[in-house]
Amino acid sequence: MTAEIAASTTIGIAILMLTVWAISVVIKDASIVDIVWGPGFVLVAWVAFVQGNDGRSLLVAVLTTIWGLRLGAYLAWRNLGKGEDFRYQAMRRKYGERFGWISLVVVFGLQGLLMWIVSPPAQAAAGQPFTALDGVGIALWTVGLFFETVGDIQLASFKADPANQGRVLDTGLWAFTRHPNYFGDFCVWWGIFLIAAAGGAWWTVIGPLVMTALLVRYSGAGLLEKTIARRRPEYDDYVRRTNAFFPGPPR
Repeated sequence: MTAEIAASTTIGIAILMLTVWAISVVIKDASIVDIVWGPGFVLVAWVAFVQGNDGRSLLVAVLTTIWGLRLGAYLAWRNLGKGEDFRYQAMRRKYGERFGWISLVVVFGLQGLLMWIVSPPAQAAAGQPFTALDGVGIALWTVGLFFETVGDIQLASFKADPANQGRVLDTGLWAFTRHPNYFGDFCVWWGIFLIAAAGGAWWTVIGPLVMTALLVRYSGAGLLEKTIARRRPEYDDYVRRTNAFFPGPPR
């Protein structure tokens, strides 16, 4: 990753987050930050491709686009018109009139920073002929997209049935892992890293490592696990039967 690419992606992320923050202030809904998480990586990947302009950077840009636009479209379909997420509502009550400016830093600024830290594999994928490691990366990315997409479809279908209110989805991919969508994200970013590493950018491992920490402990599965048992009485039994993150046979 050259200094020019790093500077360009930093500027791109800053403009994106400032724009989305301004919209959130007008519509009084900070939840839209979640929708731009995936598309933000798409922006980063194409900025890097324009400056790198080779086969590997194009491959990563295409894979990132498929993943990022799917995720953004799904979250837009799921969240828009449903009101602000409870996390941001709590922050809004806590900070009152100061929330707008505070959200610029602790919501939009922080997410932009994390986006830049996670995205080095998409910024530095360039150079050298394709190898078998690229094939492994594409295969892992494909597994991840499958888990994310199918898991989201299964969950949306489950929630659409009023009879499932308060119940726990434990069929399909959800019988093998309690978080197939987050596991899918994990595979996608480790797959993109392998493609970058095949071009010599092994140091970009920081990206999938940070993404893994976010998914497992801080903002993905870990955060959800803290509250979901209180909302779904069957969840404790589901925990005893089903792997937390990595898929495995039901017990």
